[in-house]
Amino acid sequence: MPNANEENASALSQVQHRAVSELLRVSPVADALARRFQEAGFSLALVGGSVRDALLGRLGNDLDFTTDARPEDVLKIVRPWADSVWEVGIAFGTVGSQKDGYQIEVTTYRSEAYDRTSRKPEVSYGDSIEDDLVRRDFTVNAMAVALPEKEFVDPYGGLKDLADRVLRTPGTPEASFSDDPLRMLRAARFAAQLDFEVAPEVVTAMTEMAARIDIVSAERVRDELNKLLLSQHPRKGLGLLVDTGLAAHVLPELPALRLESDEHHRHKDVYEHSLTVLEQAIDLEEDGPDLVLRLAALLHDIGKPRTRRFEKDGRVSFHHHEVVGAKMTKKRMTALKYSNELVKDVSRLVELHLRFHGYGDGEWTDSAVRRYVRDAGPLLERLHKLTRSDCTTRNKRKANALSRTYDALEERIALLQEQEELDSIRPDLDGNEIMQILGVGPGPVIGKAYGFLLEQRLEHGPMERDAAVAALKEWWARQD
Repeated sequence: MPNANEENASALSQVQHRAVSELLRVSPVADALARRFQEAGFSLALVGGSVRDALLGRLGNDLDFTTDARPEDVLKIVRPWADSVWEVGIAFGTVGSQKDGYQIEVTTYRSEAYDRTSRKPEVSYGDSIEDDLVRRDFTVNAMAVALPEKEFVDPYGGLKDLADRVLRTPGTPEASFSDDPLRMLRAARFAAQLDFEVAPEVVTAMTEMAARIDIVSAERVRDELNKLLLSQHPRKGLGLLVDTGLAAHVLPELPALRLESDEHHRHKDVYEHSLTVLEQAIDLEEDGPDLVLRLAALLHDIGKPRTRRFEKDGRVSFHHHEVVGAKMTKKRMTALKYSNELVKDVSRLVELHLRFHGYGDGEWTDSAVRRYVRDAGPLLERLHKLTRSDCTTRNKRKANALSRTYDALEERIALLQEQEELDSIRPDLDGNEIMQILGVGPGPVIGKAYGFLLEQRLEHGPMERDAAVAALKEWWARQD
């Protein structure tokens, strides 16, 4: 039987083998760039996430480099060589470029830190790669490969931590998180992305320093949350945010669910139920990670704490929690600077997530089915996935019954869509026809007439033109 040292050596060997294969793939571009820096009297090294991903065998086309050259020197070296160059990050020492399909960023050795009130880091340049690496967030991101020699630089034990699948900081976690509090969210994000464990001392620092996240801009927090949610193991990262108290600062609605028993008493709490719904929604994704669906799944029940009522018969109710939850979703996502379109879509899904439960045993009329489709609009497929994911009962008979009922609803929707083009429901007469028939010009009354005809369309399905005209005239005769 191999001992622990032999197993560890084997793991490290496998990691290094993967890295060599990945580095050979990008070598033509990386070596060509390194030679240009060398000829100009500067050093260049592949660094950070690029080295980590190479060691994991998953290096993409985004390459990060570090150098002792100052940004103005980097520009002089890169401009004649790259296919295109951009200077968006030059204030922070980073020059971006593209070459042969690779997205390349070259950053001058630097250190950065926040003061107690600032939302932006203060950047100062350094002179050694070791000093540059110590400022990195985690040891697995604090490794470099000096080019073109391909000398591996790992002063803080990142390779061992990578093999052990653990997240540690190069220096003390307190110093690291004080420099940039966003790194606490990054710990949760990397745990979710890489399925790594977070070292106990890092978790302790995250817990003790959670309030420091308040100085970070909403946009940076939002971007980290997105990366976490779109990862392979978001539950792991979200759990870490809640356990450390960070979620109370960036997404307080999530930990608020933790103590709320749901009305069926089938789940430990609504918090656990929501994470399960998120996982089940992910399982239903067809074209890659869907941020709208994942946000809706996570937030669909956040209105429950505010609507909880203890009924006389001992049951707990959450009447209209979907309406309250939609408003809360809109408020939180707006505070996190999400786009108006994303806010609208996610909050609409939260509002609609219970609609199916009025379907009962399939007793909806065609009119109700039309309204379901009309109200969901382009979100219908996501609503299907969210509704199915919201069933977390352990009662297999009940779960199968709910699934069969929703199957039947989808079949009815498909049939009606084929018959009536439900995706583009509109009245049988347009605005111009309404004005011509009623003999009036543009104004509020046309909108009212249009709304009346839309209701007729939803209630009765498509109408022949003569029937639509007759219905409009009858409605018009009833108006004062």
